[in-house]
Amino acid sequence: MLPSSPKEAGLVANVTKGGEKKPKHPPSLFLFVFPGQVTQASRDPAWRRNGAPVADASPSVGHEGAGGAACCCCCFFLVAFTQELRSPPSSRSFFLRRESPSGKMWLCGLALLLGLSVEWGVEASWGKRSGTYWLDDAAGPTREFDGVGAVSGGGATSRLLVNYPEPYRSQILDYLFKPNFGAALQILKVEIGGDAQSTDGTEPSHMHYENDENYFRGYEWWLMKEAKKRNPDIKLIGLPWAFPGWIGKGENWPYKYPDVTAYYIVSWIAGAKKFHSLDIDYVGIWNERSFDSKYIKVLRDTMDRMGIKNVGIIAADGEWEIANAMLVNPYLNDAVEIVGAHYPGTTTVLTALQTHKKLWSSEDYSTFNNELGAGCWARILNQNFVNGNMTATIAWNLVASYYEELPFGRSGLMTAQEPWSGHYTVSPPIWITAHTTQFTLPGWQYLQVDGHLEGGGSFVALTDGQGNLTIIIETLTHGHSKCIRPPLFPFIVTPQKATFHLKGSFSKLQALQMWYSKMEFSSSNSTLFQSLGPIKVCEGVLTLSLGLDEIYTLTTLTTGHKGSFEDPPPSQPFPSKYQDDFNIRNPPFSEAPNFADQTGVFEYFVNTSDPGEHTYTLRQVVTQRPVTWVADAENTISVLGNYKWVNLTITSDIYIESEKGGAFIAGRVDKAGIYIGGAKGVFFWVLPDGTYRVTDDLNGNNILMKGLSGVRAKAWHTLTLILTGSNASGMLNGYPLWENVTVNSPENGWAAIGTRSFEFTQFDNFQVKAS
Repeated sequence: MLPSSPKEAGLVANVTKGGEKKPKHPPSLFLFVFPGQVTQASRDPAWRRNGAPVADASPSVGHEGAGGAACCCCCFFLVAFTQELRSPPSSRSFFLRRESPSGKMWLCGLALLLGLSVEWGVEASWGKRSGTYWLDDAAGPTREFDGVGAVSGGGATSRLLVNYPEPYRSQILDYLFKPNFGAALQILKVEIGGDAQSTDGTEPSHMHYENDENYFRGYEWWLMKEAKKRNPDIKLIGLPWAFPGWIGKGENWPYKYPDVTAYYIVSWIAGAKKFHSLDIDYVGIWNERSFDSKYIKVLRDTMDRMGIKNVGIIAADGEWEIANAMLVNPYLNDAVEIVGAHYPGTTTVLTALQTHKKLWSSEDYSTFNNELGAGCWARILNQNFVNGNMTATIAWNLVASYYEELPFGRSGLMTAQEPWSGHYTVSPPIWITAHTTQFTLPGWQYLQVDGHLEGGGSFVALTDGQGNLTIIIETLTHGHSKCIRPPLFPFIVTPQKATFHLKGSFSKLQALQMWYSKMEFSSSNSTLFQSLGPIKVCEGVLTLSLGLDEIYTLTTLTTGHKGSFEDPPPSQPFPSKYQDDFNIRNPPFSEAPNFADQTGVFEYFVNTSDPGEHTYTLRQVVTQRPVTWVADAENTISVLGNYKWVNLTITSDIYIESEKGGAFIAGRVDKAGIYIGGAKGVFFWVLPDGTYRVTDDLNGNNILMKGLSGVRAKAWHTLTLILTGSNASGMLNGYPLWENVTVNSPENGWAAIGTRSFEFTQFDNFQVKAS
C-alpha cells in the first residue's frame, strides 16, 4: 500500500531552521510512486520543473492510479527495508521510524509484502510526534475559499422533508442553512428535475412536454427559497441528472440537439428568477455522464444571448477528463468557469491545475451519517484543499429525507425521514460542517501552508485579509474516516504536539477561540462542536496536544454557536392505517405526501371532466420515456409506507385514460431507487382489454394468476389487494376477482401504485391497512 500524498511519503521538501529546503528523496521516486496525482507538492517550488509540478498528466483520479505502483514497488520495499535493518537504530530515521512520514511508507510496504493486518491509528509504543507550523499572510494567499455545500436531489433525497409539520420543518432547515446555528451551509446544489430515476426517486421536470412549462413542480424551488431566507448569500447550483423524453427526440442522449437542451436549461434558470426571485449562480452539464464540448459552448452562448452572463458553468461533474479537452480547446476553456470532480479522493491531476480554473469537489461524501461518516467528512473537508487544491466541497446529500431502505439510506448530513411523526436526528456531520462554515465565508483566502501534520492528519488556515484567522485541524485515523468511495489507502495518525507560529498581521493576536469535536467509536459519547473558550497566544506562539479522531477550530471570530431546539417527537413507524383522497384544491406541492415516485411522475390533478367525487385525483403524467440517468423501469411506479409491512390490504380507485394503458396496485415491493427495474412483490394489474393478471415482479413477466375482469378504459374502477401470510387475493369494485394465490417472497415491502407504461392514468381514494 502507498501513502496518500507526497508529504506522507516524505517527498515534500524539509525546511531547516535556516530556511534551506532539502528534498528528502529524488524526484524520480515521486514519479514512480504517484503516477497521475498532483497534491500539496504542486504548491512547493522544490518540486517543480520549469514551473510545472512534477507529476504525470494522466487523468487518473484519487489513488486509483497508484494501485499498480504498489505492486511494482514490492521488491523495492523489500531491498530497501533489508538494507535499513543492517544499520544501527539511531540511523534508521529515514526508513524505519514510524513517527517519520517516510517511515509510514516503508511500513505500508512491509505490511503489503508480508500480508500483515495493520491497525492504523493505534498509538502503541511509538511515542508522540511534535511539529512546528508557520502561519504568515505576508507571503500572500494561495486560492480563494469558495465554500462548503450539499446536494438536494440526485435524486429525490429531500422528498419527505416538505411534508414535515411545523415547527419541525423549519427547525431542520435552520440546522442546515441558518448562519452560526448548525451546518451554516454556503452552497446549495439542486437537481434540475428530469422525470427520471436519479438514485432514490424521480424529480419532476419544469417541462414534461415541449410545449409545457410549469415552474412550481416539485420542491427544489421551495428549498432554494428557504435556504435564501436563512442565508441570502448562499450560492445556488442547478444540475440535471436526466431530461424529459422530448429533449432526446426518441434517443437516450441530450446532446444531439444542443440548442434544444440549452433552451431547456436556460428556461429553468429564467423561471427561477421570474417566478421565485432566485438568482442561480452556477449550472452543470449532465451528472456523472459524458460531456459534450459543443453543447457546453452552445449553453454558454445561449445564456449570454439571453442576458444571463452571471451564471457560471461547472463541468463536468464526473472525473477530471474535461481538463484535457479544455487545454486544447480555448473556446471550451473560456466557457467553463469551474472544473468540478466527484469523489476525487482528495487529489487532482496536473491538467486540471493547468486550466488555471477553480477546482471543486462538486460531489463528495455520500456516507452513512454516523461517527464514521463524520470522520470521512472531516478528513475530506480539509484534505480536498491540502492534497488537491479544491476550494469547495459539496456533500451528497443535504438531508436523508427519503425512506431509509432506499439506496444510500441515511447518507445525508442529517436525517429527517418521518414526517408522519415529526422526528428527526441532527447527525454528527452537521457539527463537523460547522467547524468550517461558522468561521469562514466564501471569499476568504487559504494561507500558504503545507497542511500536513507531522504525526498525521491535516490543517488549513484561512483569512479574510482584514486580520481574522481561522485554523481547522483534523486528526482522523484511517479506520475512522473511510468514505463510501473511493478506496482509502492506509495511513497512520499518532497523538502529537503541534506548535503554530503566527506571523505577519497575526503576530499580535493574544488569543483564539477554540471549538472541539472528538469522535468516539466504542461508545456513543462523542463530543461534537464544543466551545472550549479562548486559548492564549504567547508572543505569537500556541501549542496544542492533539489526540486521535479530533477536530479543532481556532479562530479570531466570536460568533460561533451550537444551535438547538427542544427534542423533536419520538420516532414512530409509518401509520398502519393510511388514506389519501387527494381532495386539495390548491396543493402547496405538486406531489402527494409520502408517495415516493420511482419511475414516472405522479401529480395532483384537477379532473374537469368529472365534477363528481373524482374531481381531484393523483395522475401519472410522463408519457414518453425520459433521457435516463440509470435503467428506469418500463413501468411507472410510486411507493409508500413501511418497508417492514407483511400483512396488508391496499385499495385504490383507478382510471385508465388510454386504450393501450393499464394500472396496478402492489404490496411487499422490495426494491426501489436505482434498483427499481428488478423490483419484486405482489402486483395486481388490470388492462383496458378486459383482462387482469397477478405477477410477483414489476416487469410483469412471472404471472401467478390471470383472467377476465371486464375493466375498460375511461371508466373508474376500484382495486383491492389483500396479502395475508403466503396468501394473496384481489377484489374488483368490491367483489372478489381472484383468491388463494400463493406468494412466498418477498416477505415484506412497501405498498405501491403504477401504470403499465408511460401513459396518463389517474388514482383516487388510496387506502392501506397493515397488521
